[in-house]
Amino acid sequence: MAIQPNKLGYYAEYADQIPNNFKKILLQKEDRYFYYHFGLNPLSLARAAYQALINKKITGSSTINQQLVKILSNHENQRNWKNKIKEAYLAIALETQIDKEEILNMYANTIYLGNSVQGLNSASQLYFNRPANNLTDSQILRLIATIPNPTLNNPFLDKNARLTADLLPYYSGQIDQTEKIETFSNDEIASAKKVFYAYIRDPAMLEIDSLGLCLANSPKICQLTIDKELTAKLRDFLKGNLTVLAKNNTANGAITVIKEPQNELLAIIGTPDPTVDAYGYKINMAVQPRPIGSTVKPFIYLQAFARGLRPYTLVDDREYKYIIDSGFALYPKNYDYLYRGIVSLHYALSNSLNVPTVKTLEYVGLNNFYNFLSQDLKFKPIAPLPSYQLGIALGGLEMDLLSLSYYFSIFPNYGWLKPLTVYANNQTINYTSSTPNDYNLDKKIADPQYVQLINKILSDRLTGVEEFGLKSNLNLPAKNYGVKTGTSRDWHDSWTIGYTPDFLVGVWVGNSDNTAMDNISGSLGAGQIWAQAMNYILSSKYNQKTDFNFNLIASYNINGSLDWGLPNEKTASHLNRLLNNDLITNPHNNDVFLWSKNTQIILRASQKADWQINNRPAGQGTEVIFSPSAPGTYAIFAQAKNTTSSIKIIFNQPI
Repeated sequence: MAIQPNKLGYYAEYADQIPNNFKKILLQKEDRYFYYHFGLNPLSLARAAYQALINKKITGSSTINQQLVKILSNHENQRNWKNKIKEAYLAIALETQIDKEEILNMYANTIYLGNSVQGLNSASQLYFNRPANNLTDSQILRLIATIPNPTLNNPFLDKNARLTADLLPYYSGQIDQTEKIETFSNDEIASAKKVFYAYIRDPAMLEIDSLGLCLANSPKICQLTIDKELTAKLRDFLKGNLTVLAKNNTANGAITVIKEPQNELLAIIGTPDPTVDAYGYKINMAVQPRPIGSTVKPFIYLQAFARGLRPYTLVDDREYKYIIDSGFALYPKNYDYLYRGIVSLHYALSNSLNVPTVKTLEYVGLNNFYNFLSQDLKFKPIAPLPSYQLGIALGGLEMDLLSLSYYFSIFPNYGWLKPLTVYANNQTINYTSSTPNDYNLDKKIADPQYVQLINKILSDRLTGVEEFGLKSNLNLPAKNYGVKTGTSRDWHDSWTIGYTPDFLVGVWVGNSDNTAMDNISGSLGAGQIWAQAMNYILSSKYNQKTDFNFNLIASYNINGSLDWGLPNEKTASHLNRLLNNDLITNPHNNDVFLWSKNTQIILRASQKADWQINNRPAGQGTEVIFSPSAPGTYAIFAQAKNTTSSIKIIFNQPI
């Protein structure tokens, strides 16, 4: 458990047993007749009274009992006869209720020893980085020298070393008189404080520390927006699910929760158990960048809608060939390696289709999307953005969960990216974590009408049935939520980000060492944890049951299906913007194949065509089978009613 500051702001770690050598050295200086008096020392009282009459000054005469009462009564700075008399009465009363050893233990646990530490155990850890039962006699003496004035006499100050040296002769035969009393340098003091405050912190603060919030080397009480009860509950969800997913080679996960529209961070969980040293559990995976898979797609479509595309815009989901900067050909594939022909962008995003997203990103323009990421979101990628190219649409862009969740907040906030609030007093955040991104932005990222189009798609659980099924982790007992999943290449990362107008939940699942999981997709891995988290928060005070606002968009009947666009627009001008007039759709120009006697290639056209191969008739129709007679280059020509098309393909002899 963590050592939390008490009501006085002191850190106290209480102990049932106090070391015998501490008791012995303490009593010799502070109260040598402790085991013989009844709570007061008559000789000391008489001496103090005489001094008061002669010098008109109250002098020290307190027993351990009286000092304990003074501490418990909080009268340490209120020294007068009234309090002295009251303390004397209570000191005697202690003797009738508690035995001597318990009184000593209470005193040792409550004595203030400077620098916000109370009690022997806490002081031992702060000043000497060891438990009390491992203190040397000279170290005990240094703590006892602190008692009269902890602020000015504590072991971090040179005066303590001098006072301790002065006390040594009184312990001749008990404490080594030749032991040198070392002083602390400023660097040693700073290091000791840092070690101590790390020691007293709750292991569950691992994530907060990794963000540089409420730094471990500062004793300041830090008021955060983090909901501790919610954090603990979600960590239990994460731990339980990862225990089940372990059979699929899945060890790590992370969860973030942001309260909307305030953009307050309610929870950040980067490990299922921060007390465990193995399995990468000491790493805050919520701030470790990983390929984000299809969770990037809403941002691509958002940019496309702002440039004239609409949810009802049609796209041909088929094989395309792109020559990337390396000179190699890229043939984008969908998650299930199937093509669906002509579909709407609404359908494509709902079912997370890769090929239509690549065509959409091509329409937006890579440079325009790079600028959106780097200039609008101020996102700082691991590699230069141009190195990702169209791979961004295929999930290759790396980002950490906290940053991705923060950027996703533009959707429940209708295009506005607000500062991520962590401190309860709304002070500006100065993150010093490993994530380089800026969480203090306060700017409009997109027009609200285009965000509403995205929200309409992501909150539509019916259109995505083909990909996710009628029964899915993504189906919740609510209607006012949007959700997007993502899976990185070869099952390395599973993502789910979802939100209502009241809160946002992000989940990542994978392995800290970046090994692949066994067939764990976004909806199966992160999706299960996300659903548990969402259902829990839906039943909490954070769910205000706020509905999405769709006042800036309109419904249209497009070819017999209901879809969405902007009010009073001419749908025909947006419908076919992604469709091209390619006649030959398969194969592609300069495609290379391995030749054999049994090789067959399907020649495919977008409409009925007459085909020629090397200027010889080869058939008629939308598909023709071609069997090359020998290796070599072949000229393919197709002619339809109002268009023609030609390509070259190459067949190589096996080596």
